[in-house]
Amino acid sequence: MPAVPKIFRITVEVDDIERAAEFYARLLDTPGQRHPGSRHYFDCGGVILHVQDVSRGGLSPHPNAKSLYFAVDDIEAVHARADALGALAPYKVHDAPGGDIVTRPWQERSFYAVDPWENDLCFVEDGTLYT
Repeated sequence: MPAVPKIFRITVEVDDIERAAEFYARLLDTPGQRHPGSRHYFDCGGVILHVQDVSRGGLSPHPNAKSLYFAVDDIEAVHARADALGALAPYKVHDAPGGDIVTRPWQERSFYAVDPWENDLCFVEDGTLYT
């Protein structure tokens, strides 16, 4: 059998690398690491969250088309950090508040957040992942 490709890095675009690095460091509770070219990397269990400041190239950031999903051990702690950052999602997911910790119809216990650049993020309690 040929090896299946694996995802090793996902990029979110921002227009202020300092603000973005601080936002994600607080939200993910890890400092990450600055890299050349207006980039900041966060190791998320083998997949790198690559935060890229595209404004330095004269571009405006484009939000991701859909949510990035993070498996977390302590969903309440992440939720509290997202709340403190004012990042809880203002929309509904399957008729429930997206920003609330809810057991979704597919049995994942999760909540949604939105970063200041309109990237949707979903945090799911490990052990309830629907794969």
